Amino acid sequence: MKNLILLLLAAGLCTPLAAQPLKTKNVIIVTLDGLRWQEFYRGADSALINSKFTDDKPAVQKQFWAASVTDRRKLLFPFIWSTVVQDGQLYGNRDVGSRDEVANRYSLSYPGYNELFTGFPDPRINSNNAVCNPNINLLEYINQQKGFENKVAVFASWERFTQILNVKRSGLLVNAGFMDLNLPGMNDRIKYLDEMQRKAPHYLGDSTRIDFLTFEFAKEYLKQCQPRVLYLAFDETDEMAHAGYYKFYLDRAHQEDAYIQELWEYLQSNPVYKDKTTLIITCDHGRGDANLANWRDHGPFIAPHSEQTWFAILGPDTPSLGEMKSGAITYHKQLAQTIAKLLGLDFKAAAGHEVGDAISGVTGMQWLGAAR
Repeated sequence: MKNLILLLLAAGLCTPLAAQPLKTKNVIIVTLDGLRWQEFYRGADSALINSKFTDDKPAVQKQFWAASVTDRRKLLFPFIWSTVVQDGQLYGNRDVGSRDEVANRYSLSYPGYNELFTGFPDPRINSNNAVCNPNINLLEYINQQKGFENKVAVFASWERFTQILNVKRSGLLVNAGFMDLNLPGMNDRIKYLDEMQRKAPHYLGDSTRIDFLTFEFAKEYLKQCQPRVLYLAFDETDEMAHAGYYKFYLDRAHQEDAYIQELWEYLQSNPVYKDKTTLIITCDHGRGDANLANWRDHGPFIAPHSEQTWFAILGPDTPSLGEMKSGAITYHKQLAQTIAKLLGLDFKAAAGHEVGDAISGVTGMQWLGAAR
């Protein structure tokens, strides 16, 4: 009898629980433009540190190099490889059998963000040109749902997001590039940030601002307006890679990890967000890895394997499984529906387009005994 009871208990550990009400009421999305999975999972690349693309090699080695991958990636992304790996899920480490990719064939930023937020790759979106996106995106869909009206906001360093998210049609609050956050009732801190960015150097280009300002705008808006969905689009990792500055590519990635940590710690300190918020961190495309030179670039014709991407997720409805080490390939087109399902919604694209399925490991049934 005792053995029978033990067998029944053991069987119970592998039985899915009945569907539980979702705890996620808010979602924060953060993208690090053009950050390779190689640095995300392996840390700094010794070949690039010791190449012509790195100035002051001893300083970079001291800050970011360690003999083991485990130590090296934690030096670069201390928050990701402590809190997120402990309490969330990470996808796309090909070294351990997890594959994540963009489904579009261009591996450029606009096509990547279109796929991420519309749930499908569109062959019409095949460049970074300033063309208004004809596709309905997830954020505008959420903004139209009951309880989410005017509770969705976007802060982006790259000015192109006004077209990617088609502000003229969607009506979304998108603060991109060097746009002032000129909204009624904004506090003095926002007014100061508006003034600061007018004086800031435009070293990334005439219309792309530094990530520090994007983060500060987003943080202040979050504190004052308490949106239910907030998207932060950082850009400097891609800019530094294209320029061939590996030291600054690493530095910007490290700094953005710190921004994400600060954001998460604020969310956990605020009862509006604590234990009710899911954080998703990802990118828009990968970069080349076939030789030292093409890490600067991305796209199928000049940088092989730049379709290879990654994402991480942390929240109250996502089992704490840490680094995913096998399973079916995931695609960025699945993230739109994944986010929708976490909020209890079902995202539909325009007629004739199917949205990628939600990733079941993120939103599916919890399993008893699903410990790491």
